Amino acid sequence: MGDYVSRRSSNSRLPPEVNRILYVRNLPFKITAEELYAIFGKYGAVYQIRLGDRNKDTRGTAFVVYEDIYDAKAAVDHLSGFNVGGRYLVVLYYQPAKFQRRAEAEEKQKELEELRKRINANKSKMSK
Repeated sequence: MGDYVSRRSSNSRLPPEVNRILYVRNLPFKITAEELYAIFGKYGAVYQIRLGDRNKDTRGTAFVVYEDIYDAKAAVDHLSGFNVGGRYLVVLYYQPAKFQRRAEAEEKQKELEELRKRINANKSKMSK
């Protein structure tokens, strides 16, 4: 308890992006959740870890949720650039707005590609 109070008083003004949910990129594709618990658990109590799918675009990524925001800050401070399996980790605070914008941009890109395909199909029909 004393440790928590001392950390809180020394870090009383956290930046607004600090969050207890971390987004981790550039993980080795074969890393397990147990290995991640061992790495991230050194900085505090981990509530949950979600690994990306091995077969999809999300491989090599994970979400790590800490029970305490100060533990999450310590993990970001110490593990960004940490070498795991020959890869350097990228540890960021999860920012839902940024992920939403990225998802919307990808959706618009897909719509644009569909429209281009239709236009090209119509052009080829008209030229015949």
